Amino acid sequence: METNFLQKFFLYARKSTDVEDKQVLSIETQIAELRAFAKQENLNIIETFIEKQSAKIPGRPIFGEMLKRLEKGEADGILAWHPDRLARNSVDGGKIIYLIDCGRITALKFPQFWFEPTPQGKFMLNIAFGQSKYYVDSLS
Repeated sequence: METNFLQKFFLYARKSTDVEDKQVLSIETQIAELRAFAKQENLNIIETFIEKQSAKIPGRPIFGEMLKRLEKGEADGILAWHPDRLARNSVDGGKIIYLIDCGRITALKFPQFWFEPTPQGKFMLNIAFGQSKYYVDSLS
């Protein structure tokens, strides 16, 4: 059995307080589902980051802190419900892809989305981020 336990993951859960961003899952449900997924996939969660803010505009403080810590090498990757929990704007999505390119993020895990750090994986992730941006743009 392949193990991911040597890789360290930050768990990131976000729910917007914006009426526009109607994320179905509560933060508590996201965390419970992600912990169950981590157990099933043998993922090592070293810290949980919780944010209650829209990702429509760059500058979320908790997300920013998590990325800084990834840049320092404190974790290998992020576990989140879906890519739209990480980015709904091109700046944040671009930053994540850049950190993958630089090797600062080596893994992203989502119960609802496949990703691996390959050209195809980054392409699909970029499409998911683009769909997330399109969603918030079409609500405006």
